[in-house]
Amino acid sequence: MLRYTVVRGGLGLLTVRRACLSPRLTHSAPKTEYRPIKKVMVANRGEIAIRVFRACTELGIRTVAVYSEQDTGQMHRQKADEAYLIGKGLPPVAAYLDIPDIIKVAKNNNVDAIHPGYGFLSERADFAQACADAGVMFIGPSPETVRKMGDKVEARSLAISAGVPVVPGTEYPITCLQDAQVFTQTYGFPIIFKAAYGGGGRGMRVVREYEELEENYQRAYSEALTAFGNGSLFVEKFIEKPRHIEVQILGDKYGNVIHLYERDCSIQRRHQKVVEIAPAFQLDPHLRDRLHADAVNLAKLVGYENAGTVEFLVDRHGKHYFIEVNSRLQVEHTVTEEITDVDLVHAQLRVCEGRSLPELGLRQDKIRVNGCAIQCRVTTEDPSRGFQPDTGRIEVFRSGEGMGIRLDSASAFQGAVISPHYDSLLVKVIASGKDLQTAASKMSRALAEFRVRGVKTNIPFLQNVFANHQFLHSTVDTQFIDENQELFNLKPTQNRAQKLLHYLGHVMVNGPTTPIPVKAKPSSIDPVIPPGATFDVAMRFLSECPWKRLQELRALIPNVPFQMLLRGANAVGYTNYPDNAVFKFCEVAKENGMDIFRVFDSLNYLPNMLLGMEAAGAAGGVVEAAISYTGDVSDPMRQKYSLDYYVKLADELVKAGTHILCIKDMAGLLKPEASKLLIGSLRDRFPDVPIHVHTHDTAGAGVAAMLACAEAGADVVDVAVDSMAGMTSQPSMGAIVACAKGTKLDTGIALEKVFDYSEYWEVARGLYAPFDCTATMKSGNADVYENEIPGGQYTNLHFQAHSMGLGNKFKEVKKAYTEANKLLGDLIKVTPSSKIVGDLAQFMVQNNLTRAEVEERADELSFPLSVVEFLQGYIGIPHGGFPEPFRSKVLKSLARIEGRPGASLPPMDFQALEVGLRAAHGDEITPEDVMSAAMYPKVFQEFKEFTANFGPVDCLNTRLFLDGPKIAEEFEVELERGKILHIKALALGDLNKAGQREVFFELNGQLRSVLVKDTVAMKEMKFHPKAQKSIKGQVGAPMPGKVLEIKVEVGSKVEKGQPLCVLSAMKMETVVNSPVAGTVKVVYVTADTSLEGDDLIMEIEE
Repeated sequence: MLRYTVVRGGLGLLTVRRACLSPRLTHSAPKTEYRPIKKVMVANRGEIAIRVFRACTELGIRTVAVYSEQDTGQMHRQKADEAYLIGKGLPPVAAYLDIPDIIKVAKNNNVDAIHPGYGFLSERADFAQACADAGVMFIGPSPETVRKMGDKVEARSLAISAGVPVVPGTEYPITCLQDAQVFTQTYGFPIIFKAAYGGGGRGMRVVREYEELEENYQRAYSEALTAFGNGSLFVEKFIEKPRHIEVQILGDKYGNVIHLYERDCSIQRRHQKVVEIAPAFQLDPHLRDRLHADAVNLAKLVGYENAGTVEFLVDRHGKHYFIEVNSRLQVEHTVTEEITDVDLVHAQLRVCEGRSLPELGLRQDKIRVNGCAIQCRVTTEDPSRGFQPDTGRIEVFRSGEGMGIRLDSASAFQGAVISPHYDSLLVKVIASGKDLQTAASKMSRALAEFRVRGVKTNIPFLQNVFANHQFLHSTVDTQFIDENQELFNLKPTQNRAQKLLHYLGHVMVNGPTTPIPVKAKPSSIDPVIPPGATFDVAMRFLSECPWKRLQELRALIPNVPFQMLLRGANAVGYTNYPDNAVFKFCEVAKENGMDIFRVFDSLNYLPNMLLGMEAAGAAGGVVEAAISYTGDVSDPMRQKYSLDYYVKLADELVKAGTHILCIKDMAGLLKPEASKLLIGSLRDRFPDVPIHVHTHDTAGAGVAAMLACAEAGADVVDVAVDSMAGMTSQPSMGAIVACAKGTKLDTGIALEKVFDYSEYWEVARGLYAPFDCTATMKSGNADVYENEIPGGQYTNLHFQAHSMGLGNKFKEVKKAYTEANKLLGDLIKVTPSSKIVGDLAQFMVQNNLTRAEVEERADELSFPLSVVEFLQGYIGIPHGGFPEPFRSKVLKSLARIEGRPGASLPPMDFQALEVGLRAAHGDEITPEDVMSAAMYPKVFQEFKEFTANFGPVDCLNTRLFLDGPKIAEEFEVELERGKILHIKALALGDLNKAGQREVFFELNGQLRSVLVKDTVAMKEMKFHPKAQKSIKGQVGAPMPGKVLEIKVEVGSKVEKGQPLCVLSAMKMETVVNSPVAGTVKVVYVTADTSLEGDDLIMEIEE
């Protein structure tokens, strides 16, 4: 039968009890022998071990550390005079709970006293007793006091005896779930489970509904068992929104007990303290006195000696309730030291030796508060993911320091490895000032100075806390974090320098991230090259934002019109988009600095072109309608694309309101005679419309053709600077300028300036040697008049043929292209229609098929998807219609699209798209990002993943971007105006067991290193698969840790949010829930499997 206790002692009752207790407490204490301490062991790890070692060193005491097998690289081991391994073969936490081994090490090494630190064995009476039995002093209360005060249940009973108010709860630890159910029947919800033999938030769970009771009981029991070696729990009524105030006490062996004022520990997460303040802000003086008096009287009742903390909850009405005594040093003892100028660890050591508090100068009337101190715990936890612990190697560590700042740490240094086995505390930052606001400003400044790279930390969250108005100017309670969700509006850290080192290291280990067509190195010359690339190429291959490029160019060149290609209803993509997406894209492009929209369609399909023109015009842009040219208007035998065809199409475009008329000669098919005929006819018909001609020089007749166009009335012709001209590029600028000089077409451009300009780009071209068409293509070729391959595609096909070892068969590829074009009905060939013809040509070459064989077997062959979708009508209707019966044989019963493809698509929901992008990539998403994702969802996703890993690579010069630095090379990278990185590449390390190589750099004079996965080596090594974020049913580990329990099996039906398994990391347990409803398809883990972050746990089929 459970027994419950409720005490609501008034002040009168407390006074009577204190009066009765007084005679007992004033009698003479027995004499205690003074035993000097010469050697101290700390039975703990991390920063608290180092804190004690430092105090011992100051007092001339020799120090001994103990460490687990997992802690061989920990700093506390190196800070001690001696260090010994404990718990060999045991799990990480169990090693520090191995009392016999710890005592054995102490005895074997003549240790006089053991300091337990906090956590682990610090509140275990059996450990204190084992020390006494071994003749080793325990730096803390007596074993009996540890037992009484460390046992939360007995401590409650003692508090009641002292007349201290307590929260309703069980008198003894509960033994089963049913005991908790009985308690809730009496007191209702909410309740809280607490570990009976430890604190620090471990084994503590709030339960608000009956349905949550069993799961939280199991989790609390398991956490308490893991953290303290005993899963016993007790249950209390949960006080809503209290302040958490604790009083620091210090006692000696002679019955003297003093308090060192209080600390406010109300800012908590998962019942773990995040920020602590001393003294408590805006605390009623009478309440403060009662708290101090109750803490001291309770300590005197049990004959408390050494340091301890009495913890209270203060409700909204100013009533306080005892909750527990921590019979040890607290994590937050630092703030008390700062405001009282009392070194608590010094005091602990001296009291343990037998000194009295008065001997140490510690009298209650001498203890004064000086100013305010705040401590925050910087942890390796990710606030954006529910404070999930993060693990890994600290690549960069720079702390915040200066006046009023104290740092207590252990693993906070570059190269330290944060493991999942222990607490996530990285460093304690303590700020002191004359008042709360002053201390908080110092803390904010110090946090801003921190640079921690390689693991996530809670620093951005802490910065929000210290900027919060309520925190700075009012009181806070334990619900402060839950009720201020704006604290989670985290400003992302840029981490640009370290990300760039990761990129450079990746290129040094694995080669270029951009696919390199040929084996050639960029030149070593680094000219400044203005940016420029097609929309998707900027993201896909240069890993840069195309909008940022446009914005920067617009700012640098404010007075020159910018022009872009718009593929009609396809915008800047290769597929159909809803109409509103095309209109929105043009609007955003115009806002970002675009002026002229050259609108075309790969089939000259008028409905697609008209939509693009309307969208560009609606955005306020200059509309340039471009007619894609193919065939030969000067050849009377070629009538499909006749002069009449082009003139009639131009009529429709002018009628639709185009500002400029363009002929887009993608393959360079315009011969001089055809140029005169076509441009002359257009000029006669449209005397007031500007005419622009674009061509390529594959056959070598481009200069002649463009001069003929100019003679016939063209206003603008496209050229390329001499060093970049010819072959599949545009005709030579210098040649056109020279030929026109002294004629009515004189450009007025000085040839000397053209030569200077050309010389610059000749040097720049060397940077792109791996992409240069001249690596495989040595001259132009007039056979383009037969195969009609567009310039850009001609180069790509040439590269592809050589990369596949088919360089000697390029002639066959070109012939197949001609045949494929005829199979498809003789198309206008420009992206994407040119790609469709190219795909069919490669299909024919790979399968050794002739045109006749393809036509004959069309109903049984598996054609490329691009060919099938073209025949379905996905990009529009070609001039003259689809080829029959070829189309019907290929499609069979597949659906056909009639009319303009985009007309039947529903409008794009940009708001929903933005919400999804913010959820995936954070709140830094811009309207331009939304458009990028709308046009190229997969490419944008990959681009964001790249920048998340490697940062702003656009600040690297071209050679470094493509090829990386050479060993011992020094170079500078300008992140932004006034922020320049000086980098030196030092060395490449050997392959490690994880398939990584360590790459060493010097950054601004400091040694930096990054671990880079060797992609070639990893193909031969076996690793746990990673969950793909883009696949909803793949469930990844939210944090590194160990699998404690799997709650489902293959074939199980699960609901969204249903628990799948339980992970444990850093002594905290996390339930992994299902992201979707469905059936468990594969389970990749078993109980006790150790996982890294994002390791695949299971797959769920929706």
